[in-house]
Amino acid sequence: MRCPFCGNIDTQVKDSRPAEDHVAIRRRRFCPACGGRFTTYERVQLRDLVVIKTSGRREDFDRDKLERSIRIALQKRPIDPERVDQMISGIVRRLESMGETDIPSKQIGEIVMETLARIDTVAYVRFASVYKNFQAADDFDRFVSELRPEGAPAEK
Repeated sequence: MRCPFCGNIDTQVKDSRPAEDHVAIRRRRFCPACGGRFTTYERVQLRDLVVIKTSGRREDFDRDKLERSIRIALQKRPIDPERVDQMISGIVRRLESMGETDIPSKQIGEIVMETLARIDTVAYVRFASVYKNFQAADDFDRFVSELRPEGAPAEK
């Protein structure tokens, strides 16, 4: 593993332990060239996934990109980071087990929204506002009104 500080390719593993509920291995590494310490994660990857964008463009699935967008939606929400990691791993496992290597971005967005809706309504609305490309306050109002039970008054 290449050192992120100096670029040395000869780094040493100092400690390994299970992470993310035993679906990944966390490794603490040390670079003998510069003395830098860093952490890597090793995960099982069942298949290489390709995301088909709405424009038709294809790009490799990036777990980190998925994680960033979910963490932005959950920013400053009272959700345990370990639960977020489990949620992301669950989404990736679900995508990998679909049997297809080409997955439309729309399908990934729907799965993320479905998962966020079960965990945190505010994060769900935040993610949906970007995913559904809300342009005005009316878009939010319509979306949130669909979340309210029938007959429940809007809070003032």
